[in-house]
Amino acid sequence: MTEWTPTTCMRCAVGCGHLQKGVDSGYGVDTVRGDANHPVSRGLACQRGISESADPDGEWLTRPLIRKGGRLVATSWDTALGVVTNRFEDALENNPDGVAVLGSGQQTNESAYLLGKLARGGFGTRYYDANTTLCMASAVTAYYQAFGSDAPPPTYDDVPEAQTHLVWGANPTAAHPVLYRWISQSADEDDSQLIVVDPVESGTAEDADHHVQLAPGTDLAFARAVLARLIETDAIDPDFIEETTVGFEALVEELPDVEEAAATAKVSVETVDAVAESLSDDTLIYWGMGVNQSVQGTATARALIDLCLATGNLGPGSGPFSLTGQANSMGTRICSSKGTWPGHRAFGDPDHRETVADAWGVDAEGLPADPGPGPVGIVDALADGPPEACWAVATNPAAGMPDAEAVRETLDETFLVVQDAFRTETVELADVVLPAATWGETEGTATNMERTISRVRATTELPSKVRQDIDIIAAIGHRLFPGVIDRPPVEPEGVFDAFRELTAGTPADCSGISYDRLDAELAVRWPTADPDSQAGYRYTDGEEWTFPTPENRARFSTATHGGLAEPTDESYPLTLTTGRRADAYNTGVRTREETAGCPVARVHPQTTLDQMAALDRGQTVIVSRRASVTVEVQPDNGVPEGVVWLPIHHPAVNALTLPEVDPESDEPNFKQCAIDMRPPSPSNPLTTQGLTVDETVAGEGD
Repeated sequence: MTEWTPTTCMRCAVGCGHLQKGVDSGYGVDTVRGDANHPVSRGLACQRGISESADPDGEWLTRPLIRKGGRLVATSWDTALGVVTNRFEDALENNPDGVAVLGSGQQTNESAYLLGKLARGGFGTRYYDANTTLCMASAVTAYYQAFGSDAPPPTYDDVPEAQTHLVWGANPTAAHPVLYRWISQSADEDDSQLIVVDPVESGTAEDADHHVQLAPGTDLAFARAVLARLIETDAIDPDFIEETTVGFEALVEELPDVEEAAATAKVSVETVDAVAESLSDDTLIYWGMGVNQSVQGTATARALIDLCLATGNLGPGSGPFSLTGQANSMGTRICSSKGTWPGHRAFGDPDHRETVADAWGVDAEGLPADPGPGPVGIVDALADGPPEACWAVATNPAAGMPDAEAVRETLDETFLVVQDAFRTETVELADVVLPAATWGETEGTATNMERTISRVRATTELPSKVRQDIDIIAAIGHRLFPGVIDRPPVEPEGVFDAFRELTAGTPADCSGISYDRLDAELAVRWPTADPDSQAGYRYTDGEEWTFPTPENRARFSTATHGGLAEPTDESYPLTLTTGRRADAYNTGVRTREETAGCPVARVHPQTTLDQMAALDRGQTVIVSRRASVTVEVQPDNGVPEGVVWLPIHHPAVNALTLPEVDPESDEPNFKQCAIDMRPPSPSNPLTTQGLTVDETVAGEGD
């Protein structure tokens, strides 16, 4: 019998400790359970994390593939790597931006660090980003602007201490079940409460003491209405504001009229009052994709932070706590050189650039001058240049990006290398496919949403034609830049040591964390500069507050609601919003049985009646200005009239969504766009009666 191996769950960013056991013979994971010794979860684990680790759906990739005659056919590793490096070398010959790279929050810290080192220090490309920008970039930008540093101040230790749990634009019952257990246990105390702000009823909203069902895309208006009421009723903390913050007077001047802002959000003034009153107690404000995935995502996240600052809700048992979307999204932020250099070193700081260049053995002049345009901008650049090739690692942009049909067309015309463990929509477009290890087969570390790093361990051998991400990256990097990237196989511990040493003295200092320490303690929270301590609540020593901003203070913001990214009109009179289901994983790659067939749309019964002419045997075609998708209609009183809810996990859904991005964070506006419902054609359910898809999209709406 194989032994139990401690590891970290890679489903979501809670960072639960797992014990896993490999099969007795052959390859694969046999059994997974919670690890009672792990300091983050102490034995707790959700069934989805267990089942998706031990027995995921989806078609596994078991050997390299190369496109010949329009088909993907099996090939050797030498052939696949030879084609990749030759094409990358050609693309980079005259321009360091010749290759675009898309990374992932599914990578370990070590493989993300090495990919960033190759992309930035080897290629020198500015066209490098990760799918974490599609979920967390607005929260990241808001933290930097408000506090001068990324990542939430609170930790899980603050959850049981809070009295008000304000969950805004998130559904942790589905996305973060173990964290939600802690939230609900705390909220069930006699002096505590759970408030949920979400346009659509969810599992979390069903448990709430108060569900604020605002109009999609109006979160900033509602947040500003709450703050305006707090000021009107003198329910703020003037001492905290005076001693700890800057910019409050400028904010007050820009606040809207409470009644007008409430009307914009389509909520009552009494609802505004109830939320404002709840902030008088120790409050944790959690938010997720419903806030971040908006053209005003950064501004809205700043507004939630402003609520904390104005009421003194910063400190133990309170504060702003963004809920990270992917298992190692935090890790890509601290180590991958995606938006900052390792350790949150600023891209434009000459000293930081020299430090990174020296550590990597490259010329600082060859490093890109800025972080690049984000994933949407990268795809736009692939269509127009300068990138001639694209390398996607553990990500599925053909399904996960907004306006996905246009993304697919661009990727189909690009030399595309896909490195993944499963067959995805993006794999189907690839010119070369590199089969990578997945959970239970990988060594390294991951970083959860409360800044805690823990080990990821393999419990089974790899199939002969499959390699770990870090070794695939090293194989490509060493062939192209042997002085920068070592020859594989690569020891993850050595890569982690290089990363942690590079973070010494930074706001995200991980230099006090080592594999030996993780073996002994299982999990350690950054920042930590020595091997005997770890961080708790950030920016305070318990008596004084210090922020890494020019003023050494936290900063208020002044943004106000700017309207919807895509308002409804006569041709597109309904609003689409999207969300997570508890039984599906990201773009459905590990839960393919749950995403088979048409996506299921939740629609209010009255909207169903109003759109009866568009229904045919329970199906309709959802049409946006970009695409048409056939859906099954599920009447649901939990969805407001005029709104259609679709799951993010179905690969067809993002054909409809809007590619507009937040100008501050480059995160797309996934959560709201204008749509219509039209009857399916009996001969082709992907078209509407009397109109082809192209005519539907380009005709009536113009």
